[in-house]
Amino acid sequence: MTVLAWSLTVLLLVVGLAGVLVPLLPGTTLILVGVLLHKLLLPASLSWATVGVIAALWLLSLAVDVAGVLIGTRLGGGSKWAMMGAGGGAFIGAFVSVPALILGTMLGAVVAEHLARQRNLRELLLAGVGAGFGFLLGFVGRLVCAVVMIGWFLFAALRA
Repeated sequence: MTVLAWSLTVLLLVVGLAGVLVPLLPGTTLILVGVLLHKLLLPASLSWATVGVIAALWLLSLAVDVAGVLIGTRLGGGSKWAMMGAGGGAFIGAFVSVPALILGTMLGAVVAEHLARQRNLRELLLAGVGAGFGFLLGFVGRLVCAVVMIGWFLFAALRA
């Protein structure tokens, strides 16, 4: 049972880390599921406090992901319309590739800002670049959260 539990956990952690890098895979969510599964299959190997810390990091990863695009778009001078367009563009781009995800975020912000506010080309491009930069900041934050989640789990589980 121990080997099976560790195998499933490691699989979910690895796929979760890959999911942070690849669109359409819920990266940090898979990491959290792996930790929860490990706790349920091997209850003595982790404390609930450890699971709670990892769950808090999961919530932080979600917040960082959303906040990155919103803050980046706002710093680029975009409005709420550009923020919504960036989200829509990211969603569409996620079905294609990582470059399409970033480009979709930027183009979504530009198109939505243009349709809603009729701004000049410079302002539109600034909003798009801000959205793209914010997406990259969110990605880095999500990656950091994923690595810390895995590290925290490994430290706690291997100490037990």
